[in-house]
Amino acid sequence: MKPRLRFAPSPSGYLHIGGVRTALFNWLWARKTGGKFILRVEDTDQERSSIDSVRAILDSLKWLGIDWDEGPEVGGDFGSYFQSERKPLYRSITDRLISEGKAYRCYCTKEELDAQREALKARNPKAAFVYPGTCRNRTDQPDLPYVIRFKSPTEGSTDFTDKVFGHISTPNKAQQDFVLVRTDGYPLYNLAATVDDHEMQMTFVARGRDHIGNTPQQILLYRALGWDPPEFAHLPMMLNSKGEKLSKRHAAVSTQDYKDKGYTPAAVLNYLVRFGWSFGDKEIFSREELVELFDWDRVNKSDGKFDEKKFADVAFEHLKQPALTSLEQYAEWTKPFLAARGLPSVDDALLREAIAGVRDRARTLVDAANDLDFYFREPPEADEKAVAKFITAESKSRLAAITTLFEGQNDWQVAPLEAAFKAWVESQGLQLKDVAQPLRVALTGRSASPPLFDVMVVLGRDLSLTRLRRAAGGA
Repeated sequence: MKPRLRFAPSPSGYLHIGGVRTALFNWLWARKTGGKFILRVEDTDQERSSIDSVRAILDSLKWLGIDWDEGPEVGGDFGSYFQSERKPLYRSITDRLISEGKAYRCYCTKEELDAQREALKARNPKAAFVYPGTCRNRTDQPDLPYVIRFKSPTEGSTDFTDKVFGHISTPNKAQQDFVLVRTDGYPLYNLAATVDDHEMQMTFVARGRDHIGNTPQQILLYRALGWDPPEFAHLPMMLNSKGEKLSKRHAAVSTQDYKDKGYTPAAVLNYLVRFGWSFGDKEIFSREELVELFDWDRVNKSDGKFDEKKFADVAFEHLKQPALTSLEQYAEWTKPFLAARGLPSVDDALLREAIAGVRDRARTLVDAANDLDFYFREPPEADEKAVAKFITAESKSRLAAITTLFEGQNDWQVAPLEAAFKAWVESQGLQLKDVAQPLRVALTGRSASPPLFDVMVVLGRDLSLTRLRRAAGGA
């Protein structure tokens, strides 16, 4: 059977980049092996789950190019792919466990458990509270709210071999009778994930290392139900610079944040894959290379610290290299950022031609849109300080002469334009610095731009001369 892997986010907010890393590792293995990648929405926490969050997760995955073979909007043979719609299945499983003496109803109230927890803390502040099994052997069924607990074994150990961390053994005496179903009838993570992973025929479960403590409990459930567990792989954590779990306090951690910053999807995936996986000294990967090169033997145990500067460097590298971001992709990804600047409709041919001049300098698509703005705005938006500094009475007379010079140029290409300009500058006994910046500001409205004659070629003869005449004080 070909591998079946899943990503199962909880729709309680944005798609965290840590979740993207988990989705990516599962997706890469599915794509490399010809297996299936399944998206399942774990929305059993009704207070925190929302349709808007589901939409945000789906949209983020689509933007990243992480497609799914089964799940919301796609369907499949094992639906529903929303856990909130699978309650009858979970109920039938817990009924079976109760009837077989492997689970029980617990009527202990939150207040009672809190009191026991506080009493333990008073006796031993460092002790961890373990449910004492108060209702474990109870036979009556009072008409009171209850949770359903799993009857954990108290002897032996629960062992499994993790694809990343190797053999892991947990003494069963360290376990407790964990809750399967809340008083509202909704399952907790361990039950729902175990049941769904079995019913959806998952062969491999890869998730963050913070879930490694759940795995023994889930294996106990698999064994109690007579099912074979899948393979497990727990991934190293993404931490902040202080070694703490990455959160909104420390960095932009929403996928949407990086889309808004002007990073490309491939750049985001490239940076995230390095949290736990490496391929020698190679730093930059295309999506296709990741699928080809990814394997579990190269996944390591070490947590990684999030580095915004390195992330930005990776994003820039992806924009710079045509092999990683084609001209067509660059143009399409830049359009929304131009639209955000008030340029909703731009000439596609002009955009593609102009990109060459900004590719080596624009670190993000936001930068690219800023650098390209003057090509599409007529007149260009002027930097008032640059205009005041460089468009003076003296420079205007020179610009008028330069305009006349260029009006006589029929070959509107970089080399002849540059040669004519340099010859004129020399004939006037001037230096390039005396006239290059006024010329730049006249053409672009700013003091920094792509190379001058590249700009003129992209703008074209008519528009270049129009802007020069305007700056010189003409019509």
